[in-house]
Amino acid sequence: MNKNKNLLLAVTGGISAYKSCEILRLFKKEGINVYVIMTENATKFVTPLTFKVLSENPVFIDMFSENKEFSLPHISLSKICKVMLIAPATANIIAKIANGIADDLVSTIALAFSKNIYIAPAMNSEMFKNIFFQENLKKLKMAKNIKIIEPDEGELACGDIGVGRLADINKIFQIVIKEFK
Repeated sequence: MNKNKNLLLAVTGGISAYKSCEILRLFKKEGINVYVIMTENATKFVTPLTFKVLSENPVFIDMFSENKEFSLPHISLSKICKVMLIAPATANIIAKIANGIADDLVSTIALAFSKNIYIAPAMNSEMFKNIFFQENLKKLKMAKNIKIIEPDEGELACGDIGVGRLADINKIFQIVIKEFK
């Protein structure tokens, strides 16, 4: 398997998780093989089956997958993928990564992934502006292999207007696709 064409897409449990389906499709159109990992909460917004059909690959949620090809997905996937994209990235997953907490598949892979990780935060503007969240974001920005794709400002799912909306999917795609050129 050519790892130069493998993207690891991590989807976390925010309302903008549905946009990850379109992000996946943009990469597939460019010939990029996409593996999807999801937090348990993400499966409440979009089913794993949707990502399985779109990616044409198994979808991973559990640390201890029964998939024979990927018996330890946190190691296997981090080895075969060139880049990791977390979109949307909730405040929760950002806090876990920033503080070295590995209690689910996404946070564990993020800590085991030594190549570039792109993180696209998405949350309510009050959460985004929160001092503790901003401290976690600062920690991530200090890591050499972590790149933050800043959220957009505009109407949020709750109807509020402010910063925290997932960056435009075309912007996310244009930033990450450069890794494969």
